[in-house]
Amino acid sequence: MPIDLRRAAVVALALLSTAAPLRAQTLPALKLTIDGRAEKVFDTATDRCAPVDMPDVNPRAYRAADGSIVMFALHFQARPLRGPDFAHLKIDCHVALHSTESADPATYDGRRYVTSTWTADGKRVAALIHDEYHADHHPGRCLFKSDLQCWWNTVLSFRSDDGGANFVPSKPLVVAATPFTQDVGQGRHRGFFNPSNMFAKDGHVYAFVSTTGWEGQSPGPCLIRNRNPMDSAGWRGWDGAGFTVSWRDPYRGDARAIQKSCQSIAPFGYPVGAVVRHRPSGNFLAVWDAPRVPGRFPTTGVYYATSKDLLHWSEPALLLAAHNPHDACGANEVNRDGWIDAYPSLIDHDAKGRNFDDAGAAAWLYVARIQNVGCNPAGRRYLLRTPVAITPR
Repeated sequence: MPIDLRRAAVVALALLSTAAPLRAQTLPALKLTIDGRAEKVFDTATDRCAPVDMPDVNPRAYRAADGSIVMFALHFQARPLRGPDFAHLKIDCHVALHSTESADPATYDGRRYVTSTWTADGKRVAALIHDEYHADHHPGRCLFKSDLQCWWNTVLSFRSDDGGANFVPSKPLVVAATPFTQDVGQGRHRGFFNPSNMFAKDGHVYAFVSTTGWEGQSPGPCLIRNRNPMDSAGWRGWDGAGFTVSWRDPYRGDARAIQKSCQSIAPFGYPVGAVVRHRPSGNFLAVWDAPRVPGRFPTTGVYYATSKDLLHWSEPALLLAAHNPHDACGANEVNRDGWIDAYPSLIDHDAKGRNFDDAGAAAWLYVARIQNVGCNPAGRRYLLRTPVAITPR
């Protein structure tokens, strides 16, 4: 397929120049260090079933009912990686979730990525879906010509009753959406993007979803939670005082109804890649990628932070220096015709939970390593993992 990978514009999801100021003041309670060499999990040159199969989301894994591993990490015709363990993951050529790139935004069938999963039994699987509607791909749908100016994004809920072999829409479908339809506010990308993994705390399942913001809604990652992710109506967002925010489908119901806003949480500024609970200390540990921002992120790369309550986080610390999709790319940039690392996730292969939302003294940092062709990330891609040591600071 002719791959329009300007999607690597996960790129400016929540620019820190407009995000809430950093409130974190403390160093992370944990110290993460790279503890070995990267190893290959997937290579687009040798391992794919179709040209669309490429690492393009933060990897998510769970244990199926038979004890095998299921991982979603690829593109918008969602094929999982499966294996008896993490050392033997291979692509399953059956598509678990199709995307038709419909011209009608009200169908929520644009480019649909399986970006977050949760299962209690390995058979019934809830998923949060990152759905991209690119109006510039459909004549008459956008006032502009570029991808970013016409991009409208929504977070959806899907479910599987066969262990993740096939996903179908939940009812209600919409988890987080703008209070306006896709034709409003064109000229920049709008919506909710890039759900983190789902992770458990005190009887709820949580996730971060990122927004670019609009009048009345600050940009950045918002925290959502649900007692049962299989119940798509149960998701609520943090409003600064409680989990009271629910979102409606702007193509259904009263478009004039007032919708509450979620409060973005510092210090991320960019989409949260993954969150795990550190078993020995009880701290939550988040990883994400960010560009160099003087005074906030000293170099481009993968960062981490810790929290006890998911609302108040430490200041960020650098885990891995590497160019990523948030970086500028031009004639004089070193990442032009070079490689970038994107979509970080942290997975302990020996996690106690079925959904790999906890970690001990060691874990693996997963990233997509992407070859730029000029400044277009259209070259070869690898899914890599690198061992990480986790120690008290």
